[in-house]
Amino acid sequence: MRYILRCLIAALALTAACGPRTQESAARSQDITLTIATVNNPDMVIMERLSPRFTAETGIKLKFVIVTENELRRSVTEDVAVGAGKYDIVTIGTFDTPFWGKNKWIESLEPYFAKMSPEERAAYDREDLLKPIRTALSYEGAQYGLPLYAESSMVYFRKDLFEAAGLKMPEQPSWEEIRALAKRLNRPAKGVHGIVLRGLPGWGQNMAVVNTMANSFGARWYDMEWKAQFRTPEMKNAFTFYRRILQESGEPNPEKVGFLEGLHLMADGKAAMWYDATVGGGMLEGPDSKVAGKIGYAMAPKALKGNAGWLWSWALAIESSSKHKEAAFRFITWATSKAYIQRVGQEIGWSQVPPGSRESTYANPEYLKAAPFAGFALRSIREADYLKPTVQPVPYHGIQYLSIPEFQEIGEEISQYVVEYITRRKNVDETLQACQDAADTLAVKAGYRQ
Repeated sequence: MRYILRCLIAALALTAACGPRTQESAARSQDITLTIATVNNPDMVIMERLSPRFTAETGIKLKFVIVTENELRRSVTEDVAVGAGKYDIVTIGTFDTPFWGKNKWIESLEPYFAKMSPEERAAYDREDLLKPIRTALSYEGAQYGLPLYAESSMVYFRKDLFEAAGLKMPEQPSWEEIRALAKRLNRPAKGVHGIVLRGLPGWGQNMAVVNTMANSFGARWYDMEWKAQFRTPEMKNAFTFYRRILQESGEPNPEKVGFLEGLHLMADGKAAMWYDATVGGGMLEGPDSKVAGKIGYAMAPKALKGNAGWLWSWALAIESSSKHKEAAFRFITWATSKAYIQRVGQEIGWSQVPPGSRESTYANPEYLKAAPFAGFALRSIREADYLKPTVQPVPYHGIQYLSIPEFQEIGEEISQYVVEYITRRKNVDETLQACQDAADTLAVKAGYRQ
């Protein structure tokens, strides 16, 4: 009862904080339309679905521009770079935030938080945001983005198929154990693939799997002198394993499968296992999933390195050229608040609430009851080693990406080589040589290596 009362008080306080303060401000709000660039992930779809509540509370209208992940980065980067002001609010990730903050493409949120009343600050409770994510969405101590949700990666598996085959999933399996299990469970004639893995090109798509797998196998992109390390036994082992497991037990045409496609295969009962983002748990336990209640969970697979799960957050930020920054701040705090999470839980379902953003979510008994994956997701986020992602030392941070501005370009290039490899247009040595040349060229061109 005390928990429910606290939630109600917080919801009322935040509604007051986000609502019109005076008749004059309400009248001004009627003339504002915020344009929001976002990705087509399920959590963003839910945000758009609930957004009329924000308009009803504030009078501020909203226009959503929903594109694919790869398209969003290109479109938003171009817009903020030239200051066109096409968008007021942009959806960005942990990778983008420090560079965009440094370039002043997005607004520091500190001045807006400073203008909040004590009651508004208490209702939003910024300290409740998970610290690893809050830190990753900051630059030089200032916060530039607010997390709609955050994620690491883990293994999803069909408990019913494992039980029927007399198999058991370790809490933290090795990649070799995953491969053996996938072979045992692969039944393509019955429409069930042993495992589904991203193969769709993109630095935020297939590279998320390839890089975490490479980290596990002891590989790295660069040594401490910024010399590329693709022509190494560790990287060759990782690339060879990736193609082998796909060919043995993976889905057909993996080069067409990204996060959403993999999610749909798993939710439709067409996969025995899926290694991907922890955010998928809520969708697999949701009303549209054919396998809800049949899914088990395990930590990201290991090899030479232990837990190699990635770390990511999709966050909302204010574009610097926006003409409605105060209104934009009101929306991003509304959509990332405790009250919003409560609303999603009550109206959409507790398994569907945005995960990984707030400590209070993982103390909510209603969420824990509806989300059997919650413990694995929280542990994965907390154990993700963003600062030391590899077995050997490296001059960069980041797990599924390198935290350098140029990674968006080089990651796309390498992702295309990966596709050429898994579709057999190049062999492993040709692929690794192409990756080596591209990485070395980047290091010199960007000035990391003289």
